[in-house]
Amino acid sequence: MSINQSLIAELKHESANTRKMLERVPFDKTDWKPHEKSTALGRLATHIAETPIWVNRIVPHDSFDFATGSFTRHVASDTKELLQIHDDKLQQAVDLLEGADDETLNKSWQLRNGEHIVFELPKKVVLRNFAFNHIYHHRGQLSVYLRLLDVPVPGMYGPSADER
Repeated sequence: MSINQSLIAELKHESANTRKMLERVPFDKTDWKPHEKSTALGRLATHIAETPIWVNRIVPHDSFDFATGSFTRHVASDTKELLQIHDDKLQQAVDLLEGADDETLNKSWQLRNGEHIVFELPKKVVLRNFAFNHIYHHRGQLSVYLRLLDVPVPGMYGPSADER
């Protein structure tokens, strides 16, 4: 199996789990956070939905620089918008990966902050360990938020305590 097809298979499989979690976000509590240093629920959920955008920042480019890159701190207004963001970003990522050959995915990529190089790795490694794991990390946070708000948590790799 080519590298891109392997990455697409993982992204699609895990995105189904991510979507189940996003469907449960209570939009009457988007400003809630478990701690003053935590991100608010609505922003966290929207960030998870948007995170496949990293595929677009990695595959066609040689680097990303936090010093010059721009970020929008959007918060979805409802479940429909949140799921649309997720589905759109996922489809854009899959489309881009479809056109990426092994040579492209083996090329080096840098994450920078101005002159400081945070890391430099092959694009295939960055996609898996930085972009995809970024989603899974925040999805885990979201599951804790849902539990603390007494929202039934969907199972990811088998049934959750709410699905038994």
